[in-house]
Amino acid sequence: MSYKLVVIIVFLLSYIGIVARSRKKSYFAGAGALVLVIVHGIVNRGGLSGIFTFIIGSVNWNVLGIFLGTLLIAEAFIESNVPALIAHFLVSRARTVGMAVLYVCIMTSFLSAFIENVATVLIVAPIALEIAKKEKISPVTFLIGLAVSANLQGTATLIGDPPSMILAGYMGYNFNQFFIFEGKLGIFFAVQVGAIISFFVLALFFRQYKAPVSSSVRPDVQSLFPTVVVLLMIVLLALSSFIDPEFSSLGGIICMVLGIMSAVWFTVNGRYNAREVIRRIDFDTIIFLSSIFILVGSLTEARLMQDMASLVLRLIGSNTFMVYTFLVWFSVLVSGFVDNVPYITAMIPVTKIIATNLGLPPHLFIFGLLIGACLGGNITHVGASANIVSVSILKREGYLIGLKEFSKIGLPFTIAATVGSYIFVWLLWGG
Repeated sequence: MSYKLVVIIVFLLSYIGIVARSRKKSYFAGAGALVLVIVHGIVNRGGLSGIFTFIIGSVNWNVLGIFLGTLLIAEAFIESNVPALIAHFLVSRARTVGMAVLYVCIMTSFLSAFIENVATVLIVAPIALEIAKKEKISPVTFLIGLAVSANLQGTATLIGDPPSMILAGYMGYNFNQFFIFEGKLGIFFAVQVGAIISFFVLALFFRQYKAPVSSSVRPDVQSLFPTVVVLLMIVLLALSSFIDPEFSSLGGIICMVLGIMSAVWFTVNGRYNAREVIRRIDFDTIIFLSSIFILVGSLTEARLMQDMASLVLRLIGSNTFMVYTFLVWFSVLVSGFVDNVPYITAMIPVTKIIATNLGLPPHLFIFGLLIGACLGGNITHVGASANIVSVSILKREGYLIGLKEFSKIGLPFTIAATVGSYIFVWLLWGG
């Protein structure tokens, strides 16, 4: 059996496991990565040193540093109660319950541009639940709205969502290039166009809640230190773009240092000891991301990326608009049902090869891929981690949500957001 065939079989089996058992996805990804590491050592006869070199070269440590650091920063930010205070400020100025939750969704969207999506949902979900309980109405529509809002803006910046981090790491895009890229408006503004359109969709769902908002107790801020850390992270990442334009390591170092500062704040503040802080770290996702890097690294080493790129060009042809359209909407469809992290990690090099074969810069296709892969996760309740978390919170509250209930909001929201972003990117980069 050839090395290429072994890689294909192991990758597909891992992917099937990830799709079928999303709660155990790190186990399937880790098992597949372990098998391919062993196979790599046997085929290339490099011994332990060769295996070690393969692992080090496959895993993007800068991305892992950013993910872990921002996770710790987000935990501290949640505990500071500043997000709850902001939400209270917005809700107290809303005329109706529906408008109040729409404001909270907009706040969620903004926060998720700078804080990982799941953490953002955990920050704001209690606020939406409190509103629903006070008004004695179902929180289902509200929690689904929060999830899709978080997923939307997670695409907009380098630190908002793992797919954006992965794309930046592979392509060498720095923090600032998500805003301005080669003198043109970047992916951030494409997402904002989609956001404006999609929030009109949410407003239509929320307009049925016309009761006035009940007064609520103003939350006390525990400390402003985590807020300062969040702002410092944004400023330092923006400045790092000038020092480390290739986005090789500085971003991860900055986020890890600030993350450690946030962890220290946890312990000094007296709310948690060191063991509890470590327990709050999402090691499951860290293992998952590391394993995906190894799985996709094996695909690259086996030259399967070139084969996939050639297949796409044979099926679609060489028309730039058709290739762009295929990448966006195929990504929407796929990521609606499977995790977008392994998908986008595998497709970024394929997309780059397609652009090279067509003699084009990769940016149009890469931006389209990111939009489709991230926004498509909003279609179903299992399409993104933030969705799964929201559905789990609702289950804990006694509401069982399936595909039909979630897609009733998620599908129109996704179509609206994707169409706006898709057109914006084509008009700006399609020429």
